[in-house]
Amino acid sequence: MTEGANAVAQVHSQGADFVIVTGMSGAGRTTTANVMEDQGWYVVDNLPPQLLPAMAELGTKARGEGQEIKIAAVVDVRSKTFFTEFEPAVQTLRDAGWTPQLVFLDATDEALVRRFESVRRPHPLQGSGRLLDGIQSEREILRDLRSRAQIVVDTSGLNVHQLGRKIAPMFGVKGGPSLRLALLSFGFKYGVPLDADFVFDMRFLPNPFWVPELRSLDGRDAAVSAFVLGHDGAGEFLDRVAGVMEPVTRGYHSEGRRYATLAIGCTGGKHRSVAVAEALAERLQSDRIDTFLVHRDLGRE
Repeated sequence: MTEGANAVAQVHSQGADFVIVTGMSGAGRTTTANVMEDQGWYVVDNLPPQLLPAMAELGTKARGEGQEIKIAAVVDVRSKTFFTEFEPAVQTLRDAGWTPQLVFLDATDEALVRRFESVRRPHPLQGSGRLLDGIQSEREILRDLRSRAQIVVDTSGLNVHQLGRKIAPMFGVKGGPSLRLALLSFGFKYGVPLDADFVFDMRFLPNPFWVPELRSLDGRDAAVSAFVLGHDGAGEFLDRVAGVMEPVTRGYHSEGRRYATLAIGCTGGKHRSVAVAEALAERLQSDRIDTFLVHRDLGRE
């Protein structure tokens, strides 16, 4: 059984490319699936074990087309036929050239009781009995499977954010960016983006719209970019936003947050916001931040 730092080393050293996530209900399967999806895995939730080979076949086809793909299947093991179907399915994966690995999420009875009571839902195996009866029944069913798992993660004392921070290094790209940051340019006259985490207003800079030779161009053109970024305050703005994003990025990493949107607005979303968003995307790109550009309102005028 492997956990913590040893689990990280084991996943990377074995080159796992097909992970089967299972374990006790309430122990964190959904959180684990979400974290793995954020790390670039193709995740399928509640997959019956007999469909594991079908998923592998689709993955093999994608690989044949030149795609790099890693698959994670979250499997509910309460099916009566699980144990008769599971081992043959895993062997089929190996025969197809995959490296499957079983991850079992566990927690104490006390922790599971607290979690089910907090969401006010019955345990799937509770029936007409007590909550603890359902938990203990499931634990007995899963006893043998737990012993077969390559990785067992005890989530008893972890909240969802802490579990995410524990799971991410096991399945993430080692040394890769910890945050994907969208630089979204927009025009205030079309409305502020609803999904923005940060909003900055570029209307403090002179508007290229009033310069005849720049009016038909946009912020991606060198002449417009030079006009916008060359004015007083533009360089200081870029410096300060870069400085603000340093502690933000560290905080997002510690809280397990992987995506954010930084919205840059001007009047119409064509000149100033586009030029500044382009400059910020280049400025903020680093080993910790992977930036990408979205020019929402470009072409709407």
